[in-house]
Amino acid sequence: MKARSAIVYSVLRLLAFLVPLGIMMLFPIMREYYWLSAIFAALIGLSLSLLFLRAPLDEVTSDLAARRQRRTTEQQDADAEDAAAGTLGDDAPLR
Repeated sequence: MKARSAIVYSVLRLLAFLVPLGIMMLFPIMREYYWLSAIFAALIGLSLSLLFLRAPLDEVTSDLAARRQRRTTEQQDADAEDAAAGTLGDDAPLR
């Protein structure tokens, strides 16, 4: 997996939460009800990420899928090698 794409997506998601929270905390009433500001910021951040962060999310998920596919293929190869080594019998040389 490309670490850069995951880091970029994570930073953008954090900014989508922290920027609205910071703006709301500028208002005196929202400073008093900080928990309400956090809830609104989370909803705004979720909405912004669904609207604008589709491309970075697709890149991260495709990287994860490719990594999982490689791991599955490697495991299948290892299982096939183990099965082939098991069918050789007692005459097979030890490693």
